[in-house]
Amino acid sequence: MNLKKIPWHFLKRFFGIIIGAVIVAVSINTLILPNQIADGGVTGIVILLHYLFQWNISILVALLNIPLFILGYKSVGRQLLYWSILGVGTLSAALKFTDVLAPITTDTLLASIFGGVISGIGMGIIFRCRGSLGGTDILAIVLNKRIQFSVGQIILILDAVVFIGAALIFSPEMAMYAMIYMFIATKVIDLVQVGLDYSKSVMVVTEKPDEIAEDIIHLVGRGVTYLQAEGAYSRFQKRVVYSIVNRAQLTQVKEIVHKYDPDAFVAIGDVSEVVGEGFQSWKGH
Repeated sequence: MNLKKIPWHFLKRFFGIIIGAVIVAVSINTLILPNQIADGGVTGIVILLHYLFQWNISILVALLNIPLFILGYKSVGRQLLYWSILGVGTLSAALKFTDVLAPITTDTLLASIFGGVISGIGMGIIFRCRGSLGGTDILAIVLNKRIQFSVGQIILILDAVVFIGAALIFSPEMAMYAMIYMFIATKVIDLVQVGLDYSKSVMVVTEKPDEIAEDIIHLVGRGVTYLQAEGAYSRFQKRVVYSIVNRAQLTQVKEIVHKYDPDAFVAIGDVSEVVGEGFQSWKGH
């Protein structure tokens, strides 16, 4: 096979999913399993079965996902299914080859925290490469077409079942550690996918829209959009100044608004990701 003929974005996605799955496997074998911390979804079920019956975890990951792949063949689309098979296959193999690694810590709280960080990094890389580790993601998509719950709600319910199982098999305290692990992993996944460069949206209702917009464009170096609005009480037509800036530029924008119109109404919100001119490029999206 000539690698030069394979598109770069395909190779990036392929190896990204593999690297992410290996990182998750290392987290499971060095932090999660040794400290009896449950994961969410199918991986959590696998871990509970391993604790109960000492079954091989790498084989269980593959066996439990096979029926889900068959079930979701027509529901999730072939592309996602193929990439999910890659992720699950890699995770299963990596769990086998990394089970010789020694536990990093026997402190359950530390294991929950750093297990969440490491697993979150691995899962974040996989999601950023538009892959998955199968499991409840596929099951949730299938069930969503049959019951009146969103995909997110179904995943939350399935994760709750695993946590209840952890509480019954081990103790309520261990279920709490599992929740800490999942919370941190979720936050790190978001961080890996979005990055640290959070932006801010600024919406200004003012009597001086032109002056404020002019300074934002020339002094701050950000684009401005006018939104046509009407006051519900006054019925006056107004132009609303709308712009997206990074955190470092926010103070400068507030100073500009205060300079021209101290009575302006300003609404500031978080923007987790911005793609386009002056921000991230569309490459990799």
